Amino acid sequence: MTRSPRYDRRGNEGGLVDGDKMGREGFEGRVLNRLSELGEIAVRPMFGGHGLYWRDVIFAMVFRDRLYFKVDDRTKGDYVSRGMPPFRPNQRQTLTSYFEVPPEVLEDREALLSWAREAIRVGQDSQRPAC
Repeated sequence: MTRSPRYDRRGNEGGLVDGDKMGREGFEGRVLNRLSELGEIAVRPMFGGHGLYWRDVIFAMVFRDRLYFKVDDRTKGDYVSRGMPPFRPNQRQTLTSYFEVPPEVLEDREALLSWAREAIRVGQDSQRPAC
């Protein structure tokens, strides 16, 4: 199995070296700091990592220092075209409704917020009853 690259391609441990302040420690704290503009983010343990929720809508997972956003048919291609893998918490389980966020998106605060808003939309859409 090939692991995707760490987010920091400059060799700095944990990535996100733009001076983010950490409310929590490590990678997860830096991600939460960057997403703080969205407001109302809740973190809940899930799959040995953490699910990120916006107003009770799950839209992301943080697992082993990687961020995965919820995808649908409209957004999945953006991840696949950049070679990003789906969320795989173990060898027997792959969740194709979550894909790893590309390093260049994670490093760009505005791009990250835009992609996060799309992931929130996908989460909201998945909660709506089918007609």
